[in-house]
Amino acid sequence: MERYMDLHIHSFHSDGVLSPTEIVRKASDKGLMAIAVADHDSVSGVEEALAAGQRFGVEVVPAVELSIGFKTFHDVHLLGYYIEFRDRGFSAKLGEFRTARDMRGKAIVEKINEKLASEGKAGIPLQEVMDMSQGSLSRLHIARLLVEKGIARHVQDAFTRYLQPCDVPKRFFAMGDALDEIRRLGGVSVLAHPSSISEDRMVLGALIRELSTMGLDGLEVYNNLCYKDDMIFFESLCRETGLAMTGGSDYHGYEDDVDIGIGRGGLAVAYRLLEPLKKISRSRREVR
Repeated sequence: MERYMDLHIHSFHSDGVLSPTEIVRKASDKGLMAIAVADHDSVSGVEEALAAGQRFGVEVVPAVELSIGFKTFHDVHLLGYYIEFRDRGFSAKLGEFRTARDMRGKAIVEKINEKLASEGKAGIPLQEVMDMSQGSLSRLHIARLLVEKGIARHVQDAFTRYLQPCDVPKRFFAMGDALDEIRRLGGVSVLAHPSSISEDRMVLGALIRELSTMGLDGLEVYNNLCYKDDMIFFESLCRETGLAMTGGSDYHGYEDDVDIGIGRGGLAVAYRLLEPLKKISRSRREVR
């Protein structure tokens, strides 16, 4: 009997809605064998998730999702699994990114309020955004507040009308530095939802092959941005390059059509795919 997992879930320590404990409980209720709480540029929820995993009988993989800049591509996402999340040097780097994220969020709120004023509408209070974010301000929190205030119809409407026109440049990890850091931490690097980078398969194929030579370990083959033919394409790339295959829902908790373990209804990530990641991590920790 096949068993399943979800290696891409966000908590309120970045742009998710649920606590790590609530996520683990939900995964347990769904019968998942393993999950990864992979917050954006944050490992603040990993400790709690691991403790909850012990209580609810769910295997929790320490993880993070880093925002990457690479060549002309911006906001590429790189997942790091089985990282030594307590490493002080890594925590310091993430702290710098958290500060930059907060500053960016505040600047975006200021620009949105200017736009709202030009439309004859009241602005959104920065403190309400901060309260909603629970200390990890993101564009999604701003979008959700715009919806709650009745300014936008839904999250996508908020992004289209306000977040995108009022955007402020984001700080990124350099790809080479991020790959090296994940390796230093004894972790496994996986390119998240590759379809978000480009819809051109020639471009994607060339990019993934190059990243595999730079030290990338795996590809998120099974994700919500993929159709069946996309998954077949990514599976073939993994076989060609030797990259490990993973998958996850990219669940945040606010979506109407995404759920833990099943994504938008057709996602099923086999638990057996976790063993190659464990093997890579074990080999790296043995030589540390």
